[in-house]
Amino acid sequence: MRLQKLYACLILACALVVSVRPASGQQNFDNVQIETIPVSDNVYMLVGSGGNIGVSIGDDGTFIIDDQFAPLTEKIKAAIAAITPNPVRFVMNTHWHGDHTGGNENMGNGGALIVAHDNVYERMSTEQFRDANNTTPPSPKAALPVVTFAEDVSFHINGGTIHGIHVPHAHTDGDALIHFQEANVIHMGDTFFAGRFPYIDLGSGGSIDGVISAVNRALAIVNDDTKIIPGHGPLSTPADLRTYRDMLTKTRASIMQLVAEGKTLEDVQAAKPVADYESWGAGFINMERYVEIVYTDLSSR
Repeated sequence: MRLQKLYACLILACALVVSVRPASGQQNFDNVQIETIPVSDNVYMLVGSGGNIGVSIGDDGTFIIDDQFAPLTEKIKAAIAAITPNPVRFVMNTHWHGDHTGGNENMGNGGALIVAHDNVYERMSTEQFRDANNTTPPSPKAALPVVTFAEDVSFHINGGTIHGIHVPHAHTDGDALIHFQEANVIHMGDTFFAGRFPYIDLGSGGSIDGVISAVNRALAIVNDDTKIIPGHGPLSTPADLRTYRDMLTKTRASIMQLVAEGKTLEDVQAAKPVADYESWGAGFINMERYVEIVYTDLSSR
């Protein structure tokens, strides 16, 4: 069984490395368009390539959550300039992955103060080893968070409070939920993949249980009118988030039952324990890959 677990972990590491490495060197962004979606009076969601961006505008300056890939920075700035004349003053990263932090260096060099959890700084400032042929090098100094926090952080800006809350060992070990309190909006980063299976980065401290806990933490904050910005997927509602939570808990239970019975990964894949949610595999994490991630997580304990 130990050999089977080791084999599963090695296969998973090779399969997932592309998902956590910045893709700007390989991907053509020329045709990417930045879509601006109003969320509340002064909060917007920008959709392009990579993680969804949250934007708060007002007299105090522009506050954004995540910044996608470096080649998109000018398009992102143009989209922001269309809704406010004020430059980006703060960038808050929900976690360390390149599709959320790739624009940090450009934004930092442009004068923005970058904020993130302590573990985001640790991962971005050091080489992240995946296997002998795949590593993520340290980020340039201008891309690194200047301000970090351990548990939570608050910004009193643009007539309201923006509260960042660390949710441990979820998508990674450095995830944060960002709550625009007066606007009644939550940006969940990659703890929420709306309508699709999530990518859980086990190599960066993520876990299925931590994702479920993060979702429950958000659900404890929301009311029926809350708007939810997912890391990937469309603008969502608390009902959407509850549906996501139900999917996570039910599929975890199904896979855990098979793990407890001593089944191999091949046995679990053949049993199709999440077949009821096959339609959730339309994103870049298909059903088989999701099962592999959760199996590897649960069987390694």
